[in-house]
Amino acid sequence: MRSIPIKLSFAEEVKTFVNVANRYPYDMDLRAGRHVVDAKSILGIFSLDLSQPITLEVYADECEDLVNDLQQFVIK
Repeated sequence: MRSIPIKLSFAEEVKTFVNVANRYPYDMDLRAGRHVVDAKSILGIFSLDLSQPITLEVYADECEDLVNDLQQFVIK
């Protein structure tokens, strides 16, 4: 499993994030505090507090392709 801190601020960013995430076969969740939602669910993501950083949890060890495509959302 790999955990990646990300930031989604606007509705357009959420839409782009979900479109990219759905291109990959990995199981992934978004965690904000104690709330966890499917990272491929646009409605689930909008139920989170997007004013805070979110953790993307990818249930795969080799997911560099996904991380590269989501680089614009990764908090450095």
